[in-house]
Amino acid sequence: MDGTGAMGGPARVRGGAVLEVGPLPGRPGIRASGEIGVTTRLSWENALTELSRQHTDVSYVELSGVRFVDVAGVAALAVTAMNLPCGRVVVERPPPQLPRVLDLFWPALPRIEVAPR
Repeated sequence: MDGTGAMGGPARVRGGAVLEVGPLPGRPGIRASGEIGVTTRLSWENALTELSRQHTDVSYVELSGVRFVDVAGVAALAVTAMNLPCGRVVVERPPPQLPRVLDLFWPALPRIEVAPR
């Protein structure tokens, strides 16, 4: 996803942080790689907004290429899942801090299922 919210290219921002977000081939959802933090948050939030627009029953978020996600990035994911009208978000292969933050702040959020690395 680029800095304008369009899926596809990397969002390069000051400080060198990069976040790439694109569609997940063969399944409804997105694949992200890079870092989710203060400088890439807008791209992440735009990708989650698009994910929620296309959501039907299950959406997948594949994060094996994400090296870091901050608390606000996890919060954006949790809020997106909580605001879905139905179904759930399956988060696949997240960085280690994501499930820890979810367990700390949203310990019983039924709309998110985390598949380990």
